[in-house]
Amino acid sequence: MPDKDHKCTCSEQPLVPKVVEVIDIIDRTPDVKSFFVRNVDGNGLPFQVDPGQCGMVSMPIGEAMISCTWQEEQEYLEFAIKRVGLLTDELHQIEIGQQIGVRGPYGNGFPVEACKGKDMVFIAGGIGLAPLRSFIKYCFKHREDYGKITILYGSRSQADLCFKEELFDLWPKESNTEVFVTIDNAEPDWNGHVGFVPAYLEELNPSSAGAVAVVCGPPIMIKFVLQSLEKMGYNDDQVITTLEMRMKCGIGKCGRCNIGSEFICLDGPVYYLKQLRDLPPEW
Repeated sequence: MPDKDHKCTCSEQPLVPKVVEVIDIIDRTPDVKSFFVRNVDGNGLPFQVDPGQCGMVSMPIGEAMISCTWQEEQEYLEFAIKRVGLLTDELHQIEIGQQIGVRGPYGNGFPVEACKGKDMVFIAGGIGLAPLRSFIKYCFKHREDYGKITILYGSRSQADLCFKEELFDLWPKESNTEVFVTIDNAEPDWNGHVGFVPAYLEELNPSSAGAVAVVCGPPIMIKFVLQSLEKMGYNDDQVITTLEMRMKCGIGKCGRCNIGSEFICLDGPVYYLKQLRDLPPEW
């Protein structure tokens, strides 16, 4: 299970952001962009991340905790950011070559070692694919360490599907891998599945034998996916999710991430469902 003794691996001044340069920007959906950054001198990264870890992205207007996309080469940091408020609106206006602040890494990350030898079932909705994408990419880089990989992803509409190239072109070509994509409502030019993720999950019914399910998405989706997984025979120690939306300062000082005895910034954000059952129902 995720390491309960996890310590922040950021610098000795953990609340001071490092200035980085935006080297590329990719439009993922009408309201999601990926920002690629590295040190302003072009030499390396402000920090390295494990799959599932986060970083704080900042501008003079404020800061927000964002999942970092893992990539083995560690040539840049990638943040997939959805436009949802003042800071993210401002971030969506910047251009290549501009500078922003980042600090991190924060969080325990996904238990990549504990999952070795298991079949992996990744279930995501909307921007929730961003943190799972890191674990998926890690599994493909270390393909011999994992069994069958099943990826189920849904969004409100075809336009809202993130990472389309990977979903439709790259990941389906990987060995022993199946990718399933759904949208909430039918559209004239959509020939794929239509329906909500939990119902589609039960229709697909991936076996729980020797499997681990990793879930991330809107809270209402997670709620019903967890119910579906229970009906399908998944035990609480076979289900992993991330509570990164509860992370605030990143170092457990502001107290806003506290749930029961847990500080999500320090003890999480990645948890087995078995661990969450022992917490107050605030997650």
